[in-house]
Amino acid sequence: MDNSYHYPPDLLNLLVDAIATVNRTKRDVIVFFRGASVPQDLTDALSQKLRENPIETRKHEMARVILDRINSRGDATLAARREIVKRIVQFTNFDSCWPEDKLKARGLVSSIREVVNEKDAFTRIEKERQQERAARIALQESIRRERQERDAKIEAARKELYGLFSPELSPQARGKLLENALNSVFNAYGILVSEAFHLASHEGAGIEEQVDGVIQLKGTPYLVEMKWYNAPVGVPEISQHLVRVMGRAGVHGIVISASSYTAHAVNMAREFLQQKVLVLATLSELVHVLEQRVEMAEYWEKKILAAQLHKNPHFNPLAQS
Repeated sequence: MDNSYHYPPDLLNLLVDAIATVNRTKRDVIVFFRGASVPQDLTDALSQKLRENPIETRKHEMARVILDRINSRGDATLAARREIVKRIVQFTNFDSCWPEDKLKARGLVSSIREVVNEKDAFTRIEKERQQERAARIALQESIRRERQERDAKIEAARKELYGLFSPELSPQARGKLLENALNSVFNAYGILVSEAFHLASHEGAGIEEQVDGVIQLKGTPYLVEMKWYNAPVGVPEISQHLVRVMGRAGVHGIVISASSYTAHAVNMAREFLQQKVLVLATLSELVHVLEQRVEMAEYWEKKILAAQLHKNPHFNPLAQS
């Protein structure tokens, strides 16, 4: 029971009548308040008046004066206000009342219990509402912070990708940056990278670097290969990745190229769809995903669906938006 509020008029009036009724004597009223931890300075004047003029001092007057004073003290008399209500609602010794006051005392105590229960129920409901509101605010704040953190990661990944196109970068430097950039891109969107992208060295004219890794989309692993060629990616380069994908049970393939693809490479990827899913993407598509704040998982899902249903491994969802 939490009666931390000031006594409202209805409860105050009931308490005045109840205290005056359950206590037989005027002296008992003073003792009642002292027992409820009411500060002595709030009862001293009435105690003196009772000694000097007991006939004109009435129990109802005493109870109202002290309760008014307790109300005016605010939080300083919070404990006393609670204790007074507690003593009344728990009062059961009605035989101590004047015989003619027993029924009245029972009725007053019962009424106070009802008022207190109603107010406690209201207080609980109000507290629950406040807790729900606080929970909603906390959830909204958490979502806002997560969104800010995610946006910051996406922006950082976008800058990393932009940095790859600097003509001042050597193939070795670009390769290392490319590893970090791809990891940052997928991590920023919460796409699980089960095997981090790493640089694999290859010799050949026009081949600057190749980065491999594994991501998971809806629980399905996709072996990802990144190629940075000066010319469009052709059949020999696609074939290398198809062999890796076929050698892994339950794994599908993604190729990301800094350049375009030859028509023969696209046709080979289309024929491979009879065996496993293979999608072809370009680095510029990923840049556009980041710039347009497109959901990365949704982007890949559309490409995969186009490959599965329409046998189009090189579908670009961004071109349709």
